[in-house]
Amino acid sequence: MTETELPPSLIPTLPGSFYTDPRIFALEQENIFENMWFCAVRTADLEKPGRFRTVQVGRESVLVTRARDNTVKAYLNICRHRGAKLCTDENGDVKRAFRCPYHAWTYGLDGKLIAAPNLTSMPDVDRAIFGLVPVHLREWLGYAWVCLADEPPPFEGDVMAAATERFGDPDAIGRYQVDELAVGRRIRYEVRANWKLIIENYMECYHCATIHPELIEVLPEFAAGYAAQSYVGWHGAEFADEAEGFTVDGSAGVDRIPTLAAEQDRRFYGFTVKPQAFVNLVPDHVIVHRMYPLAADRTVVECDWLFLKDVVEAGHDLSRSVELFHRVNEQDFAACERCQPAMDSRAYRAGGVLVPSEHHIGAFHEWVTRILHG
Repeated sequence: MTETELPPSLIPTLPGSFYTDPRIFALEQENIFENMWFCAVRTADLEKPGRFRTVQVGRESVLVTRARDNTVKAYLNICRHRGAKLCTDENGDVKRAFRCPYHAWTYGLDGKLIAAPNLTSMPDVDRAIFGLVPVHLREWLGYAWVCLADEPPPFEGDVMAAATERFGDPDAIGRYQVDELAVGRRIRYEVRANWKLIIENYMECYHCATIHPELIEVLPEFAAGYAAQSYVGWHGAEFADEAEGFTVDGSAGVDRIPTLAAEQDRRFYGFTVKPQAFVNLVPDHVIVHRMYPLAADRTVVECDWLFLKDVVEAGHDLSRSVELFHRVNEQDFAACERCQPAMDSRAYRAGGVLVPSEHHIGAFHEWVTRILHG
C-alpha cells in the first residue's frame, strides 16, 4: 500500500531502514547528536572539583568535570598528543589534573596542558593551544547540556522552548525546582532498540491500556490512548480519584514540591526535549530520562528519580514511587525490543502507520528527515 492509498485516519511512519541502517545512524550521529544540545550529566554528580563523568555523544567521548573555580566544564576526552582516550573510566575523581595513561601528558581541570615528559625543552609549545578541546556547555534543570557544534543552536530556542511549548507558560517548569531536587534513585537500562523507537513509544499512549496496567490505574485517562504530549498547554493527565499519589499501588507518595501551582497538583505532565531527553513531572517528584544512542539497534537509557532534598536526606521510602515508572520503563523497552527485529522485515520495508492518537509522532518523523536531508 502506498502513501496515497492510506485512508485519512492513517499516516505513514518512517521506512524500516531508518531504524537499522548503520549509514542512517551515522548521519544521525553527525547531524543530530553532534550538532544539537545533548543532556549529558546531572551536575550534582560532580559535587567537588576533580569529580568527572564521561559520556558518549554521537561518535565522541565527552569528559564533564567540575573545575577548581567550581564551574562545570566539558572537553573532548582525547589527549592532544597521540589521540589516546584520556579517561577510560565512566566516572571518578582526580586531585588536580587529568593524566594521559599513554605518554603522561597532563591537563588541569581548566583543560590547559600543564605537564608532559620533556615539555620544558619545547618552549615553543603553547600550553593553552595544546590543551583539551572544549565543548560548549549550558546548565538547565540541574543537568549539564553539551553541544559539539562549532556554533551551537540557541539554547533557549532549542531546549528551554520545549517546556514552554508543552505548558504554554515559560514559568511552569520552574515551579518544580528541578535544579534543586536530589537524585533519589538512578537506573540504567540497556535497550536493544533504535533510539527513535524509544522516543515514538514515549510520545504516544495508544499502547498504554495494553502494556501499562499499573500506570492506567493511577492515570485512567491514558487508557483512552491519548498521551499527555498530544496536548499543548496546561492539560495534564489527572490522577484517579482513589489514587493518593503517583506510586505503583496508588498510595500516598512523599512531600509535595511546595512551589507548584494549584493546576499542577494531582496531575502528570510529560514532554520530550529533542533529541534525547524526557521530562516527567508529578507533584512530589520528577523523572528525567537521558538516552545515549550507541548503535542503530542499541541505546542506553539513564533514568533519574528526583525528590526534595529533605526527603532524600531523611531516608524516606521511595520504593513505591520509583517502582511505578520503573515498571513502565521495562514494559516500554520490552515493546521497543520486540519491534526492533521487525524493522528489517520486508513487511516493514515501507514502514507502518500511525492512528489519529499518534499523528503528532509524524511531526517528529518530519523533523528527523528534514535534518538528515540537510
